[in-house]
Amino acid sequence: MERDSLKAIVRASGGVIECGEVFFLGDPSLAPASKEAAKHLRSAAGDASEAMDRGWLRVATGGTSGERRWARHDERTLTAAVRGFCTYFGFTRVNAVDVLPAYHVSGLMARVRCAETGGRHVAWSWKRLEAGERPKLDPTLGDWVLSLVPTQVQRLLVSPEAVAWLRGFKVIFIGGGPVWPELADSAARAGLRLSLSYGMTETAAMVAALRPEDFLAGARSCGGVLPHARITLDENGRIGIAGESVFLGYGSSVRAEKIFWTEDLGRWDERGHLEILGRRDAVIITGGKKVQPQEVEAALRASGEFSDVAVIGVPDAQWGEIVVACYPALGREPDLARAVAGLSGAMKPKRFLAVADWPHAALGKINRAQLKVLALK
Repeated sequence: MERDSLKAIVRASGGVIECGEVFFLGDPSLAPASKEAAKHLRSAAGDASEAMDRGWLRVATGGTSGERRWARHDERTLTAAVRGFCTYFGFTRVNAVDVLPAYHVSGLMARVRCAETGGRHVAWSWKRLEAGERPKLDPTLGDWVLSLVPTQVQRLLVSPEAVAWLRGFKVIFIGGGPVWPELADSAARAGLRLSLSYGMTETAAMVAALRPEDFLAGARSCGGVLPHARITLDENGRIGIAGESVFLGYGSSVRAEKIFWTEDLGRWDERGHLEILGRRDAVIITGGKKVQPQEVEAALRASGEFSDVAVIGVPDAQWGEIVVACYPALGREPDLARAVAGLSGAMKPKRFLAVADWPHAALGKINRAQLKVLALK
């Protein structure tokens, strides 16, 4: 992809701030409104002549941590991700219905894939889709893809009409958070061609993905590594990623290391596919035992007592940390005895916290930092 073509896509996103030759792409609702914030962006832009060479596009990242940083990308990193994506899934042309925000890496890459391969990109509102308004998929253009987060799949599965529409996609990519077993099984029974994937802003979206046929056959990992990426695990299971699509650094700095070490923990299954175990920095140590929040959340979701749930650790004088389960306050009180029936020992939450204003970050991710603030009050 030529630089001017990518600039046009970014400008059309509605979430770009241009500082000379450096483009900052992020949520427009968080655009700098003060002189101090604008000064910060100019500082993060760095030297304009250097930006002209590599990393002129800075994409906002931060996920659930609450810390906003700018990952440096350009037409070369994004094009490498498109090449690997097309090779892995066998696409020569990508047609996509896109309900994700254009300022987020998943929404950005949907647009870049379509533009680079000459495919059709259909921007659609999630609210319209959830309300039953669905765009028609033109079969003469070829196969279609869609990207959703797990909670969106959960909401669409209750509608037979929505399920019938979803069956028209060759691949439905799932990211933005772990897919709990009951949701995956329900989607498979409905015949949806899901691809559980792993990636982030720093890697220009997915670097590992499960092929839909493997998903329908019962696999629940994040699949194989895409050809443009290389994934390694250290002795503790920490995930490191290298390859042409990996970002060039944060802000005005240039990343010197060949491997980008994430805070995610993983393992390889018997097929050589990647399984995500959770985040290294999210492990709760309670009474000397390690608890992965993701495992507790999966058990709580399986109980059917919560519309959503997030597990965090908060300091405790006796235990070091205690496990706290947060959930949206929707009026109906969950049956907590039933909810914890599948848990034992250190994994059983010592506190449950109903949250009136459920804090979501980008793409429906839960803002755990905000939940921890609420839990400490």
